[in-house]
Amino acid sequence: MSLSMSRRNLLRAGTMLSASAFLSNPGFAFAEENKPDTSSSPIRLGIASYTFRNFDQAHLIDFMKQLKTPYLNLKDTHLPMTPLDQVAAKAAEYRAAGMTLTALGTIYFPKDDDDDIRAKFEYCKAAGVSLIVGAPTHETLPRVEKFVKEYNIRVGIHNHGPEDKQWPSPLTVLDAVKNMDPRLGCCIDVGHTMRTGTDVVEAIRKVGSRLFDIHMKDLAKSNVKESQVAVGDGLMPVPQIFKALIEMRYPGQVDLEYEIFPSDPMPGVIKSFAYMRGVLAGMGYKG
Repeated sequence: MSLSMSRRNLLRAGTMLSASAFLSNPGFAFAEENKPDTSSSPIRLGIASYTFRNFDQAHLIDFMKQLKTPYLNLKDTHLPMTPLDQVAAKAAEYRAAGMTLTALGTIYFPKDDDDDIRAKFEYCKAAGVSLIVGAPTHETLPRVEKFVKEYNIRVGIHNHGPEDKQWPSPLTVLDAVKNMDPRLGCCIDVGHTMRTGTDVVEAIRKVGSRLFDIHMKDLAKSNVKESQVAVGDGLMPVPQIFKALIEMRYPGQVDLEYEIFPSDPMPGVIKSFAYMRGVLAGMGYKG
């Protein structure tokens, strides 16, 4: 067994013990005791709510409290776009439960049409969220930029891997937006990035200040979408990713997007959070 694999196995064992510990205290006060100490941890771990797409709002909030993180990238499954006059009240329910709404999406922009695009920016404005994890097309991107300027809402374009003919990798996104408004950037999905053969850590460094969000996942086989596993059980270089983000002083979130076992995701989600927190602990930070 190599030294690197031995260290990884030790880290997995330690983080599984910490997972048991942080979920075993039924009396925690979420808003106070478990609010992340961002002064000690430069990485803010959150959730892409697509992870819990088979569950309603009440279950989502409960899962977030179990995980002891408030940071939430909401999919419209959990915050419907219509009716628009109910969006603000629904978003307020999450905040009242202690959630911090960091982004909405993925939101798609397939139509090069002002009314269609404006409706989606109005949705984000009503929710009080200033970041869209988005998927425009190359054709709609200039029109999306117009609304980015009008609403002062950033759009982080989500790459979806080799099957995505628009944005397979974050470098494709960067090439398209590099001369556009600085509020257009990337939401890097590290799993989809790995599947394109792109070096994930190098891509993060290249995107730089246009990196607005990270969707975290892990793969057992670097080019196989269906090989997703709990973070720490695959090939994703999580310590190197965190190191790069810290060196860049990345101000956003690292949102776990656990796409497998949609009817019972929590075991893998808990394991993933424990591993990531263990990585941070090994770097000298409180996760």
